Amino acid sequence: QVQLVESGGALVQPGGSLRLSCAASGTVSSINTMGWFRQSPGTGRALVAIITSYGSTNYADSVKGRFTISRDNAKDTVYLQMNSLKPEDTAVYYCHVTTLTEYYWGQGTQVTVSS
Repeated sequence: QVQLVESGGALVQPGGSLRLSCAASGTVSSINTMGWFRQSPGTGRALVAIITSYGSTNYADSVKGRFTISRDNAKDTVYLQMNSLKPEDTAVYYCHVTTLTEYYWGQGTQVTVSS
């Protein structure tokens, strides 16, 4: 079992920055990929960014060049640095990790981009 605790969500003005964190605990040695998804009201949960245990990354087209995903394997933590935020980035952001056989979700953290 893996438990995930997210932090960093907030209200921010357009053009601002935020950094989300997600700390994993439990059977962390089994973790493969770590990533972030987001969900806005009335929409499905969509991939934002993902990073493998080797450091390979993949981003949604809508966030390329603005968001950066990273992970600290020593701390079992994944980060999402979000710059140049837009109102359309407003959503609940969920941490997601996978092992060879299972996947886990965090509880979600709200990001609101508004003036």
